[in-house]
Amino acid sequence: MHSLELLLDEAGDAAVRADWDRLTAAGLPSSGRHGSPSNAPHITLVAAPSLAPEAVPGVDDRVAAAAGFVDLPLVSAGVLLFGPRRGGYVLVRQLVTTPELLELHRRVCTAVHPVPGQVRTSVPGAWTPHVTLARRLSPAQVAEALAVLAPPPEPLRAVGLRRWDSDARTTVRLA
Repeated sequence: MHSLELLLDEAGDAAVRADWDRLTAAGLPSSGRHGSPSNAPHITLVAAPSLAPEAVPGVDDRVAAAAGFVDLPLVSAGVLLFGPRRGGYVLVRQLVTTPELLELHRRVCTAVHPVPGQVRTSVPGAWTPHVTLARRLSPAQVAEALAVLAPPPEPLRAVGLRRWDSDARTTVRLA
């Protein structure tokens, strides 16, 4: 699955990674267990089977133009669970859907429209902005995870946007 992702500032990145580390230290699933250098806390704006330039001509230039300079305040709305699916729950920090965040999401989606196979939950009106903390949690692990997480981080900032190519395992910074 390819994606267009907002990236956090250093403080926000560190706060999410600290949550990942707490989960790992407790022996729980954690997004921090993924050792790839490209693994970073992010907010997925668009997900689809392919967002490569071959599938979406001009994708990088179109998204960069639509996003402009990214410097957007973000506020955690608390912890949320998705699922269960694929063997368990997904634990996330939900973000407040401010008008500015929704507008950026709309602009990026419009820039790549139509995207064949765009994941339904990344379409405007169905999107829930969040940062993933862990996947494949059992019900018992959910309770354990909630006990080890820190309070919501101070306001975060989105300061960049990238395209993740899951086939090539590469990222391209767009803003």
